[in-house]
Amino acid sequence: MLTRMLIYFINHLHVIERLAESRPIRRAAQITAYAVTKAQILGRDASERLLRSDALRQVREEAGRVHGGQGDVAGRLRRIRETFVKELKQGWRDGSRHIK
Repeated sequence: MLTRMLIYFINHLHVIERLAESRPIRRAAQITAYAVTKAQILGRDASERLLRSDALRQVREEAGRVHGGQGDVAGRLRRIRETFVKELKQGWRDGSRHIK
């Protein structure tokens, strides 16, 4: 029975138009549009921060260098990790301040 009702509603333009004019449906559409827009803005900000990050710069530099001995690689990876963790903590603090 529920399936038949759903098919009826979907296939009748008049019913869809009436539902679209209702306050709950309009509000749901507004909230959805807000959430999508907010996610796009946050994603763009995060990607910009990543591109400016020291950790990404270090990874690019290290990838471009000629690889040395095994100990040298471990030291490089440790420095990259430390930079990444530092930036992650800084981002966490900035984010928590921004939310308040």
